[in-house]
Amino acid sequence: MQHEPRQSSSRAPTRVDQLVGGKIRALRIAQNRTLAELGTELGISHQQLQKYETGTNRLSAGMLSTVAEALRVPIADLFEDDSDADSGSKDPSMKVRTECHDWIDRTKSTEKLETMARVLKALSSG
Repeated sequence: MQHEPRQSSSRAPTRVDQLVGGKIRALRIAQNRTLAELGTELGISHQQLQKYETGTNRLSAGMLSTVAEALRVPIADLFEDDSDADSGSKDPSMKVRTECHDWIDRTKSTEKLETMARVLKALSSG
């Protein structure tokens, strides 16, 4: 990623802010999560999250860390420009793994989690 010259206002969103916001949106959608769901998890309104996703507002370092944790990705992944990346270089099972983790993380019932664990164990031993 190339460094760009600073804009006149250091608080004005940059191309990188738009890249990160777009990546957050793509990850949220890939995980079948709504703006409201992720916003609630982050402790912000869905409107604020939408401003981050569109690059209208900049994310603080702390919020970047919180978002990456909520989406279960390394912070560095939020800065990857998928249009520049070789699509074959990533593990194709990662998307499915992320989806499985998402369903597990959404499950509050211990009983359901135990059932999920039994199903996964049965599937993996087959």
